[in-house]
Amino acid sequence: MMDLAALKPLLTSLAMPPLAPLLLAALGLLLAAGKKRGGLVLAALSLAVLALLSCHGTAMWLARHALPQFAPASIAQLKTGQVQAIVVLGGGLLPEAPEYGQAQPGPHTAARLRYGLWLARQSGLPVAFTGGVGWAAQGAQGAQAASEAEVAARVAQQDYGVTLRWLEAQSQDTAGNARLLAPLLQRDGVQRIALVTDAWHMPRAVALFEQTGLQVTPAPMGFVRPIEGPVLQWLPSARGLLASQQVLREWLALMVDRFNRS
Repeated sequence: MMDLAALKPLLTSLAMPPLAPLLLAALGLLLAAGKKRGGLVLAALSLAVLALLSCHGTAMWLARHALPQFAPASIAQLKTGQVQAIVVLGGGLLPEAPEYGQAQPGPHTAARLRYGLWLARQSGLPVAFTGGVGWAAQGAQGAQAASEAEVAARVAQQDYGVTLRWLEAQSQDTAGNARLLAPLLQRDGVQRIALVTDAWHMPRAVALFEQTGLQVTPAPMGFVRPIEGPVLQWLPSARGLLASQQVLREWLALMVDRFNRS
């Protein structure tokens, strides 16, 4: 029987842009073809929403107002003994990288790992990494054989000369990251961690790790900030759509978690 959790990527895609507005636009066109009043209005509004969500300016506004905010980590705080380890969350792989001949970290994983290792150099703290094979990668053509943790450990050693102290390679989502890594850390007496992930992912990640009994100091990176001029950031782009999608996905996940706890 299929694990219902494996349907999360499909269900999330149906609820997120660009698919959700496109489906509504298609419904509007069907209603218009059947001479239903309002069909063209629904289609036009859906496409307008899609265009607005494709603007990086919209993504910045959503990141500030739809999600809890966390400030960057303080190096001084990491050095005071309030934190015992740095935990880096995986964010996807490139399962086939022909130029390297082996799997490589995806953009989010590479950026998180780099920042986590930078924090480790600044603070002298050991590093843990958690990430297996995500639900979205299950059954993909040429699906990855290696886990995110295995690839991260190789890259950390080869490119940065750092050995990761703890590796968790079985989790398939953020809840699994927390549930499976926490016992490894707690077995070695680690209770206080600095958590490294993208700023838009941090609210849910903090909540899930705190549920395991760990004390979490957020160390966000990958903030949704201006990357273009004032005019360009309000023009639809693939980059803007991706940023809006990431923020909305996390907002939706927070709402679902809140509903499940109520």
